[in-house]
Amino acid sequence: MGIRNERLRWQLAIGLLKALHLENLAQKYSRKTVLAGFNLINGGLSIALVSFVALVTQEAFIFPSLGATAFILFYVPMAQPASPKNTLCGHLIGALMGLLSLYLFGLQEQSSAFLTGVDLPRVGAAALSLGLTGCLMVLFNVAHPPAGATALIVSLGLMPDPAQLPVLMAGVALLIAHAFAMNRLAGIPYPLWSTEADSTAPAASSVAQ
Repeated sequence: MGIRNERLRWQLAIGLLKALHLENLAQKYSRKTVLAGFNLINGGLSIALVSFVALVTQEAFIFPSLGATAFILFYVPMAQPASPKNTLCGHLIGALMGLLSLYLFGLQEQSSAFLTGVDLPRVGAAALSLGLTGCLMVLFNVAHPPAGATALIVSLGLMPDPAQLPVLMAGVALLIAHAFAMNRLAGIPYPLWSTEADSTAPAASSVAQ
């Protein structure tokens, strides 16, 4: 799996360099340097895109756990946690469990823990939100590690309004759309929905070889 992911990362970087007619950079610099530069530019571009939409709309499209999601989408694009299914469902579960925990502990109207500090109800909300998120992601087979951070962001009171949920998920969808475009441009068969569903596709098999 490690070797396959390394090949995919290199194919993604080289594919984009060829698409931009910059393939000579792969000959001039080492593989590690090219991959590091690719992550610097593509990761930054992903978050800049979501942040710009947040700036224009003045809505909370951007939130911290998207940084970890962006890294996964471009570092291990064919891994199951990077699939659109896992990414969308994972963040949705995290956000919903964060909201549920706020209401169960009566914190829905309270200021965030970063303003008021952490008390026992907040400890309970944070613990319950993360525990439920991990549990449900395993039960539904939609593991996406950054979703744990989303659960904590909500349960700590940074995004306590249920009306923010569609905006939050729109930010996730925008990041996935960018990952889909970049991976497919590079010739990597990033799935439309689930890596498991697409694992038998000829394109995916050829990449793994």
